[in-house]
Amino acid sequence: MRLQDRRILVTGAASGIGRAIAARFMREGARVAMVDRNRTLLDDAGTMPRSSFAIIADVSHADEVGDAVSVACAQFGGLDGVVNCAGIDLMRPFSETTLEDWSRIFCVDLTGPFLICQAALPALRQKGGTIVNIASAAGLRPLPQRTAYCSAKAGLVMFSKALAVDLAADNIRVNVICPGITDTPQFRSEYENAAEPAQELADIMSLYLIKRVADPEEIAAAALFLTSHESSYMTGTAIAVDGGRSFH
Repeated sequence: MRLQDRRILVTGAASGIGRAIAARFMREGARVAMVDRNRTLLDDAGTMPRSSFAIIADVSHADEVGDAVSVACAQFGGLDGVVNCAGIDLMRPFSETTLEDWSRIFCVDLTGPFLICQAALPALRQKGGTIVNIASAAGLRPLPQRTAYCSAKAGLVMFSKALAVDLAADNIRVNVICPGITDTPQFRSEYENAAEPAQELADIMSLYLIKRVADPEEIAAAALFLTSHESSYMTGTAIAVDGGRSFH
């Protein structure tokens, strides 16, 4: 198995892409610490191998992040990798975006990965390891009415590249995935609540060369590649898994 006995912490692991990544990693032999603030969804995340477990934490709170990483390290005896998948979206015209909106998006989508990476750094330095951050194609090519979200995800792309430079000497590889539309509860809520959901979905898909919504497993496959030894010569790379939207 491609991640046999690797010790990985995955944030946003209760649903959507994070849940798919955690499940795929477990199937590939990893021991996974699943971190999420949603206790209900984590409890419903399915039967986990005895070597994996859930931690309730909000990645925007430094004290909770520190505790979560400490618990994972204590349970596993260290960490070999991190996947930062926790994130929130905001669709709102710039003129109606409040400072509170802006701050909340940045706290979760950009400061959260910073806190996780910093807390995990001492453990990752022990043997080297991998960091995979989940940004968005919106961080490569912007979308309307998402100024805060696009800015935070673009920041996460550059954070990942800069971190790759700083951690290269520690044998820690850092890469970032930029997904497009993916079949998650967050994405479904964006078009199902529209006046004409079918038309809204069609309008969204018109931006994509591949005319369909991605399955979370397709994003998990990219995360698996970047976490495994197969990508051992890759660091500081942003991979768009977005059906062609960001260059089309």
